[in-house]
Amino acid sequence: MSDREDLIRSFLTKAGWGTAQRGRLAGDASFRHYDRLVRDGRPAVMMDAPPPKEDVRPFVRIARHLKALGLSAPELLAVDEENGLLLLEDLGDGTYTRLLEGGHDEAALYALATDVLAEIAARPDAPLPGTPPYDDEKLLTEACLLTDWYMPAMAGKDTDAEARAEYVAIWQRLFPVARMVPDTLVLRDFHVDNLMLLDRPGLAACGLLDFQDAVIGPLTYDLMSLLEDARRDIDPVMIEIMKGRFLKRFPNIDRAVFEASWAVMAAQRHAKVIGIFTRLCKRDGKPGYLVHIPRVWRLLEGACRHPVLAELTRWLDRHMPKEARGVPSPQESKP
Repeated sequence: MSDREDLIRSFLTKAGWGTAQRGRLAGDASFRHYDRLVRDGRPAVMMDAPPPKEDVRPFVRIARHLKALGLSAPELLAVDEENGLLLLEDLGDGTYTRLLEGGHDEAALYALATDVLAEIAARPDAPLPGTPPYDDEKLLTEACLLTDWYMPAMAGKDTDAEARAEYVAIWQRLFPVARMVPDTLVLRDFHVDNLMLLDRPGLAACGLLDFQDAVIGPLTYDLMSLLEDARRDIDPVMIEIMKGRFLKRFPNIDRAVFEASWAVMAAQRHAKVIGIFTRLCKRDGKPGYLVHIPRVWRLLEGACRHPVLAELTRWLDRHMPKEARGVPSPQESKP
């Protein structure tokens, strides 16, 4: 038995779940793993997030905060922050992804999620003190995943230093545009894989699963992440309806300013995701995400149709023209 398994068994025993049946529930793009436990007919979920690669403390803080806001983060049943182990309330299997695949009312699901984000953005107590800012350095590091992982994977060589410096400078001019809307608590991974439909009243019907990377940043980000999804196509009409629904809570936000911030945040996220999916393949041996890259390129190109992104569009057309925007080889190698 491994040392890690010993820690897990000790944790579960102390929590009163040592006799529970365990089965692997899921993993994700991180180093976290999840097991579903059943004890006397009662389910729970164990998060195994081994340090130093993972840190459960932000998850614990944000989970407690979201519950204090009246939202449905999983209840924390037992916590071992030092060893990266959490025992969580089991919110079930009703993820948005599964429900949508089963033909559930798409508009109703997206309306509920949109209303949750509007509530967070409208609450002055939502930005939890101590939550890191979504500052320019973080945004830039993420945007450069495109130049530092995807482009070398496609070209077979490092990105030209001068071209990369120009790319960085463009983003530094764009980020102030993104910040023209108010800041709020940004959960950052707000999409259908991380949302649940629960049998609870009001906004509590939306279960929230993945928020340990929360930051304080522009209120456009999470709604854009929801509606410009790397993993599924969404009707543009639906997107506009949900934007309007969200903005009804914020009559003082100018629509043109909102759209410009949205475009910058969308381009930043899509550039990041293309790089992340490439890195997951090349560094971590997880090629399954590559299938989404063509969609994410379409989303990035769509964002770049906004006039504020004209300079970025020209850069991409020079250094990564459309015929070069393919899918990296799934061979395991580092750029």
